[in-house]
Amino acid sequence: MKRKGALAAALGLPPLLALWAFVVEPASLEVNRHELTLPLWPPGQDGLVIALLSDLHVGSPFNGTGKLEKIVARVNQARPHVVLLAGDYMTSGVRGGELVPPETTASLLARIEAPLGVFAVLGNHDHWYDGPRVRRAFESAGIRVLQNESVRVQGKGFDFRLVGIGDLWEEQPDVGAILEGLPEEVPAIAFTHNPDLFPVITDRVALTLAGHTHGGQVDFPLLGAPVVPSRFGERYARGHVVEDGRHLFVTSGLGTSILPVRFRVPPEIAILRIVSAVSSPPPAELARFRSRWSSSKTSAPAPRPQPARSSPG
Repeated sequence: MKRKGALAAALGLPPLLALWAFVVEPASLEVNRHELTLPLWPPGQDGLVIALLSDLHVGSPFNGTGKLEKIVARVNQARPHVVLLAGDYMTSGVRGGELVPPETTASLLARIEAPLGVFAVLGNHDHWYDGPRVRRAFESAGIRVLQNESVRVQGKGFDFRLVGIGDLWEEQPDVGAILEGLPEEVPAIAFTHNPDLFPVITDRVALTLAGHTHGGQVDFPLLGAPVVPSRFGERYARGHVVEDGRHLFVTSGLGTSILPVRFRVPPEIAILRIVSAVSSPPPAELARFRSRWSSSKTSAPAPRPQPARSSPG
């Protein structure tokens, strides 16, 4: 009897895992909160809350407009100061998906409430569909699209520069030129779709944010993610990455691509609370800190070679 029970359990496990990976987890939604301590974030601006959303792929299985309405509601419940949309709003080629026009997606995302604003960049799937149309749809809905440009964000006791960098695959942005003209009196946060740009982001930027990888969509115990759309493999697959004092955060995203599957990488809204690595000093010390901060080095390390494992993100 024990052998029969064990055999039945073994035979029943694959269907249960398939149900979880192709139905339950892709349909789920997590709000994951992280506190990031940054050496280049100035004292006195602790507590900035950023909601980071990426790879919505609206129209992918279990990820239609109803799910997007739920995402918007959960973001508003988190009450972030600023919301950053890191690209890939469109879906294409995923089995079981359907096309949702960018105008529909933009109209729903326009319901997001954030006192410092909602900003977007485009991803590779948006360009593959129709990049100019996606941009027009978002801007018509009141969402600012930053395409290799920066804007100063002020309010609620915060003052920083937000830099939107174009998609690596489709725009091949000149990151050095984009960052070169940044004023030094305020800190800078950069966001882009593809995290493979991180090695050339200078330490003038306090934090870089990205998506694209979906966290691999599948993460096997002990084995990790078998497929990550990055030339650096799992190095920038998801989460908080620190290299040579520079900080990157990659969200695992909300939709699916290629196959409608997620396993141990659930769809997420990333809520990031930013704090300074330097405790708040007296005014005279604060002035000296700002002077040191504004004169930070601007050289970026060369990327270290990693095994390439990629597929369209």
